[in-house]
Amino acid sequence: MLAIRAARADEFEKVRGFYHRLIDMMEGLEFHPRWEKFVYPADDFLHGSIERGELYVGMLGEEIAAAMVINGEGADGYDSAPWSVSAARGEFSVIHTLGVMPAYHGRGFARELVAAAKGVARGLGHKALRLDVLNGNLPAVRLYESEGFRFVSRVALFYEDTGLTDFLLYEYAL
Repeated sequence: MLAIRAARADEFEKVRGFYHRLIDMMEGLEFHPRWEKFVYPADDFLHGSIERGELYVGMLGEEIAAAMVINGEGADGYDSAPWSVSAARGEFSVIHTLGVMPAYHGRGFARELVAAAKGVARGLGHKALRLDVLNGNLPAVRLYESEGFRFVSRVALFYEDTGLTDFLLYEYAL
C-alpha cells in the first residue's frame, strides 16, 4: 500500500527525477504516455503544482513509486465537451500526469491514486472528477472505466508533448 501525500516544496528534484525515470522506462513500450522530459511535465508545471499543493506522490518508504497532479485545469477542448455533470470551472477537478513506475505495475498503485483523487475532489466539494487519456492507451482506459469513470467524448486536444492528438475524455460524478 502506498503512502499518498502532497509533495513537499523541497521535493521538486525528486519529483522531476521520478517523471524523467518514468519517461525513460516507458520508452518503447506499447502504451508509452508520450511525455517528454522538460516539455511535459515541464519544470514550471511541476513547481507550480507542488507550490499549490496539487501534486501528490505515492511513497514506498523514501521512494516515489507513483505520482499525479489534481487541479481544476482542463485543456481547451474541455469547455466544449458534452460532460454529463454540469460543473463550471472551480466545481470540478482534473487528474494530470498520473504515472506509476513500471516496476510497480500490477500492484494496484494507480487505483490507489485514483481513489485519492476522488477523495481530494470530494474534499473540495467538487461535482465531478475529469481527465483525458491518449487515444489507444488501453491500460488507462481499463483502469478508469473499472473505477467508475464514464466515457464522454473523443476530442483533439493540443499538448506540448503530443501536439494536436486524439484523446478520450472521461468523467466521474461525485
